[in-house]
Amino acid sequence: MSKAEKQSVSQAIRLDKWLWAARFYKTRSLCKDAIDGGKVSYNGSKGKASRTVEVGATITLKLGFDEKTILILALSEQRRGAPEAQLLYEETAESIEKREKRALQHKTLGGRIMADHKPNKKERRDIKQLKNDIFGM
Repeated sequence: MSKAEKQSVSQAIRLDKWLWAARFYKTRSLCKDAIDGGKVSYNGSKGKASRTVEVGATITLKLGFDEKTILILALSEQRRGAPEAQLLYEETAESIEKREKRALQHKTLGGRIMADHKPNKKERRDIKQLKNDIFGM
């Protein structure tokens, strides 16, 4: 076992620090804001920035329109290059399939559709229903 692995096993690492080290967010303050905003769940429950992460735990992240479900494979509190950061986690097969399906649906819609007027109340309801049907929001 290398020195880095020994440190990661014996050290307790906060959720926000691990997300930052795994390069999901640029700063720890962005990590904390995402966690406090309900965009991160840890093992199916609402995450807290100060929560201690463990190897084998499941984290669900909402990044824009994408939602990723990842498994923690290793712990690190130091931010390294992207190839090293990708060794800290593994995205589940269901998550990858769901993201690819959602990207395909978005691509078939052709991105945004511009209108010549502001939507009225009925049109806003229809847009909201369409988004709910497509993206499950």
